[in-house]
Amino acid sequence: MGFAGQLFDKPGEGKYTKDYLRNLQKTSSSSVKEEVKGTNVEQNKKVPERPQKKDRTAGEINGVKQVMGYPIARGPRDSTGDALVIKAIEYIPPTTGLKATKAKGYYAKDGTDAGVPVKAGDVVGVFDKSGNRLGDKQFIGDVKLNNQGASDRQRNAKAIYYITLPIPQDVNDSNVVTWGDDSMNIFQIAAVDAAAGVLSNTKQSFENAKAIIDAGVGRTIGKELGGGTAQAITRAIAGEAINKLGQNIRPNSVLGRSTGMILNSNLELLFSGVSLRTFPFSINFSPRNQRESEEVISIIKALKSSMAAKKGAGTSGQGGIFLRAPDVFQLRYIDSNGKDHPFLNRIKDCALTAMTVNYTNSGTYATYDDGTPVSIRMNLTFKELNPIYFEDYKDYTGPGVGY
Repeated sequence: MGFAGQLFDKPGEGKYTKDYLRNLQKTSSSSVKEEVKGTNVEQNKKVPERPQKKDRTAGEINGVKQVMGYPIARGPRDSTGDALVIKAIEYIPPTTGLKATKAKGYYAKDGTDAGVPVKAGDVVGVFDKSGNRLGDKQFIGDVKLNNQGASDRQRNAKAIYYITLPIPQDVNDSNVVTWGDDSMNIFQIAAVDAAAGVLSNTKQSFENAKAIIDAGVGRTIGKELGGGTAQAITRAIAGEAINKLGQNIRPNSVLGRSTGMILNSNLELLFSGVSLRTFPFSINFSPRNQRESEEVISIIKALKSSMAAKKGAGTSGQGGIFLRAPDVFQLRYIDSNGKDHPFLNRIKDCALTAMTVNYTNSGTYATYDDGTPVSIRMNLTFKELNPIYFEDYKDYTGPGVGY
C-alpha cells in the first residue's frame, strides 16, 4: 500500500511506522510482517488472526485483514499518491439526558426541624422520629444537559480494520440547512403568551390574553370601521381563537366576510433544522496480480460485513429480540506523506448506508484465469452520524477548508 502516514492522529502530525503496525497487531495471536520502504508498506500474504470472542465484529470475519489497501505499490518509488483512508470502528450510541449535581442546604434562620433546634447557617439535616440526625439532606445543585453524539463518544475508538484507497474522481461536499416559511397572527401570538403563564394561573392567563386582544385590535380596527362593528368582530374572533383555539371559526373567515380584510400573518423565513451530509464514492478496481485480487476481495468483504446489522450474542436464525447496529466508519483524506490533506474537507463519523458492486464494469463479463473480474466498480454511500455546527469550524485548527 503506497502510503506512509499515521492513521487518525492529530491533524498534520505523525508517521505510519513499523512500531505503529506492530502495536496494531499486539492483540493478534500471529503478527503480520510489514516492510516499510519510503512511502510504501508491503504486506505478506498471511492473514492476521484476532483473539476469539463470543461477540465477534466484522473485522474478525475470516478473510478480512486488519490493514488493507489498493493498489499495492510495486516498489519504493511507486507511490500511489493522495488517498482516502477508511477506518472501521464499533458503533457507540449517543447519550442524552440531564446531569444534576448534589448540593447542601442551609437554614435561613433559627428554629426547629423535626422538633430539633437548629440555627441559621447550619447544614440542613435528615432526622429520625427520635430527633437523631442521620446526615445531611441532599438537594439538587446545577443541572446540565448531557448530549454527546456518536461522533463525540467514538473519538478514541479502537480500529477494527483500515482500508486505503485512491481518492475518488468525484470528490465533493454539500452543506445543507433547512429554512421554512412560518406565519403567526396576533391571536396565535396571544395564545402563546397565554400558554406561557398556564402553569401559574390558567384562567387568569387566558383572560389577560383576551383582554389584550379586545383592547389592542379593537382600537386598531375601530379607527377604520367604527367602534361598534370592530368590537363585535374582535370579540367574536377573540372568543373563538382563545377559548376554542379556532376549531370552529377561522379568524380570517370572519374578517374577510365582514370587512374584506384579513389578519397580518407576519410571514417570515425561519430556521427550522439541520441536515446530515452524504458522501458518495465510486472506486474502480483493476487487479494487476493475485495479491491485488486478494486485497480487493478482502476490502469488499469487509465493507459488506461491516454495514450489516448484527444478531444478539448466542442467537441463530433471524436473531433474538434485538439487533445491534452495524459498524461505523471514520473517513480521512491524506496526502502522499500520510498527513491530513492540505485542502480537502474533513468528515465526521459515518454510517455506510448503501453499497453496490459492479463486477462487469468493462461492459461485458471478463475475468482472469483465477476468476477475478477484469474491472470492478464499487459505489459507496456514507452518511454522517451527526450534523455540522458552527463550533466545528470554530474549533478546527487543522489544514484545508475544515468540515
